[in-house]
Amino acid sequence: MLSLKFLAALSACIAPVLGISVSETDSSYTVDTASSYGFTATISRSSCDITSLYFHGAEYQYGSTFSHIASGLGSATVSYTTSGDYVVVKCVADNDNFDLTHYTVFADASSSIYMGTYTVSEPAVGELRYIFRLTGLTEAYPNGNVSYTAGGTAIEGSDVFLVDGETRSKFYSSERFIDDDVYCATTTDASVHACFIRPNSQTTEKSSGGPFFRDIDLNYGGDYHSVTYYMNSNHVQTESYRQGFHGPYVFSFTRSGIPKASDYDVSFFDDLDLTGYTGASGRGYVTGTASGVSTDFPTVVHWYNDDYQAWVYTESSRKFTSPALVAGTYTMALYQDEFLAATATVDVMAGSTATANIAATAAALTDSHTTIFKLGDYDGQPTGFLNADKQLRMHPSDSRMSDWNPGTVASTDASALPMAIFKDANNGQVISFSLDSAIGSDATLRIATTLSYAGGRPQASVNSYSCSAPSAPTAIDSRGVTRGAYRGRGDVYDCTIPSGTLVSGDNTVTINVISGSSGSDYLSPNVVLDAVELFY
Repeated sequence: MLSLKFLAALSACIAPVLGISVSETDSSYTVDTASSYGFTATISRSSCDITSLYFHGAEYQYGSTFSHIASGLGSATVSYTTSGDYVVVKCVADNDNFDLTHYTVFADASSSIYMGTYTVSEPAVGELRYIFRLTGLTEAYPNGNVSYTAGGTAIEGSDVFLVDGETRSKFYSSERFIDDDVYCATTTDASVHACFIRPNSQTTEKSSGGPFFRDIDLNYGGDYHSVTYYMNSNHVQTESYRQGFHGPYVFSFTRSGIPKASDYDVSFFDDLDLTGYTGASGRGYVTGTASGVSTDFPTVVHWYNDDYQAWVYTESSRKFTSPALVAGTYTMALYQDEFLAATATVDVMAGSTATANIAATAAALTDSHTTIFKLGDYDGQPTGFLNADKQLRMHPSDSRMSDWNPGTVASTDASALPMAIFKDANNGQVISFSLDSAIGSDATLRIATTLSYAGGRPQASVNSYSCSAPSAPTAIDSRGVTRGAYRGRGDVYDCTIPSGTLVSGDNTVTINVISGSSGSDYLSPNVVLDAVELFY
């Protein structure tokens, strides 16, 4: 029979099973989360770069260029602390290019990295992103190979390529922020997914552009797969950047399929004492009902001010409750899908719920009139127009696109009218319609657009009457349609058509794009159409 003294000695020789741990060298910290899949991550103590990502027996970090904020902070003061079941790695960069603190948080037994980035000012490069550079993961979820540019030939700038007869770009991986909860690089057999996850509204509350902003998610360029989390950029930028605490956002390895954002609880961030982070105690809610928008479209309510933004889809009844908003005064915007229907102001108090209903006020949705014809819907998107079903995922020059010059289009066939009109590619689009009798009153031609490039705006003529040239829209300094973008400022142009212009029988509307700027083909001044309506 074994003695108690022997058992005690034996027990002392057996190392206890440890949870999450950190090992140090002069150059790095390596965090072992004690995950069942064997997840470890190594972070440089001089730059904050992630230099190793080891998961389920394989190294996934590209060895020549690492993972980091922007293209690397250059230098940073890197330290770590433990807080319960969490390890918090803190990187402080204060140099000519960055003034920020980046947090990388690891949880016991998890294969995820929880991140937050506190910015004092915008990085000198003019955008804020975190990019993982991963090997062994060549496939992409959810949009497949649209951003697979390996082996391609550049056809526009350095970011649109021709690959095996198809146009590809990292921009074609984008999704609207309101819908972009999870995206992943995967192995060819889908046994491993490496994903960015937006677990709640706080993830994007310091970003810019609102619920329908979209940016680069994925790009496989041959050496590695870029899995990128953009906090802000000038890629069709419509509002000023916000500074402060961006996040939490989550990067996760999984072997159990596509993760769900709802499975990631980040409430523990409230207890980590991170610079600039506002927890639940500093937040309140807004509840109410939206009205005046069509039930045929999704309804979105959006709150924003200079410091924060958030949004929510309403229920089918049009009732809504906001995400947890940091206390303050907000503009509250109502959208019929993406078409701006109304704005109001609401005050949010910490620990309280405000009630604020909102009703559509936009003339296109509320005015009473008789429609002669309408192509498209007031939904803030080019949905239903020619090539709109392809434009997000390919270049206008792609052979899979329909001809951008379809000839005269009937006023009953939106699918024949191009979703974009380019000054140098398909200007002078003609819509034909017939009237049983002349219109004996003034009429209005309304052209709703979603995006303008290079000062492009529509100037129309109706039969022999020419509308006045509209003034130039507020500029957006970015390529749009060719990068798969369609959303800008949503300018709406109305032209009064004098009585007697619309005659019995055949009539035409001709739409030209005008601009003081020039350009070639699909980089010439252009507009993206939302709807074209003639009414009286």
